[in-house]
Amino acid sequence: MVLSKVEGMVPLLEKLSRTVPQCLWHSEPGGVIRCVACAHRCKIAEGKDGICKVRGRRNNQLVVPWGYVAGIQADPIEKKPFFHAYPGSVAFSFGMLGCDIHCSYCQNWVTSQVGRDENADGAPVPTSVSELMTLSKGAGAKVLVSTYNEPLITSEWAVEIFKSGKAAGFQTAYVSNGNATPEVLEYIRPYVDLYKIDLKSFQEKHYRELGCKLESVIDSIRRVYEMGFWLEVVTLLIPGFNDGDEEIRSLTEFLASVSPEIPWHATAYHPDYQMLDRGKTPLENLYRAKEWAEKAGLKYVYLGNAPGRVAEWEDTRCSKCHATLIERKGFRVLSNRIKDSKCPDCSNVIPGRWE
Repeated sequence: MVLSKVEGMVPLLEKLSRTVPQCLWHSEPGGVIRCVACAHRCKIAEGKDGICKVRGRRNNQLVVPWGYVAGIQADPIEKKPFFHAYPGSVAFSFGMLGCDIHCSYCQNWVTSQVGRDENADGAPVPTSVSELMTLSKGAGAKVLVSTYNEPLITSEWAVEIFKSGKAAGFQTAYVSNGNATPEVLEYIRPYVDLYKIDLKSFQEKHYRELGCKLESVIDSIRRVYEMGFWLEVVTLLIPGFNDGDEEIRSLTEFLASVSPEIPWHATAYHPDYQMLDRGKTPLENLYRAKEWAEKAGLKYVYLGNAPGRVAEWEDTRCSKCHATLIERKGFRVLSNRIKDSKCPDCSNVIPGRWE
């Protein structure tokens, strides 16, 4: 199926959508429909669509994406990245179309920016929950992951998949920008186990450039942690954008204030999409970020997107005795010594979701 690039490039609302009861939207006085799937809280008029371009109002109800995928892949769970959840297991990843923000360096822009960029030509493939269950079981997956686009804006469809997945014994995960609302987190909480948030910057002006508010993401990180999802946070370090010492210090101090046991991944940028005016993240920038994170008190810091070039900073080490517990190279787990969620050398409990 090929997406048409007319009528705002939003054929999903006509071809692959479903009207849903009032769960992630509600009516307000004056005939207003308010979507609460993300922190934009779009007020949507009849015949119009939200900022994400895939949720819209038709016949005085909200219609949402349903019954399709725009990409599937069986990956190591370390690629998501989750380093404290079922190491070495297979994550069956699926994604849809659309996003509520517009990062100029997005690596998944072909699917995420459909509706905004006429060159984003990701196409939906109709599917069913049963088909996805068959594929994920065939891949030997342990975890189902909604990723590639922003999962918050397709939460109704993800929850439908995850309901069957949980019944079949799968763990489940979101890979998200964290621009959430309390309502959507409450809605997905019974069905989502793991939650990765991209903390893209710690400056409001940068988040405004991307299309949302830093405050919304900060609130989501606190809320996701307090609600008991297993949370890991990633920051893509972009030269000249978010890699200044003061910004990294503030960012890591904030994470440590939520919990020093939240794993933080500082990952290397490479030029992509519309941000082609700078080179890759130097290794020294990653190491500098690691030093700030340690000063802030974060216990589990990882350096990513530089496989084999960041020494032990791909590994999980005990925060008490510093023994190497999980040895990695890139996304491959070479060894895992964690037993009963503990370090075998000093019995320190290692936070995470282990077997």
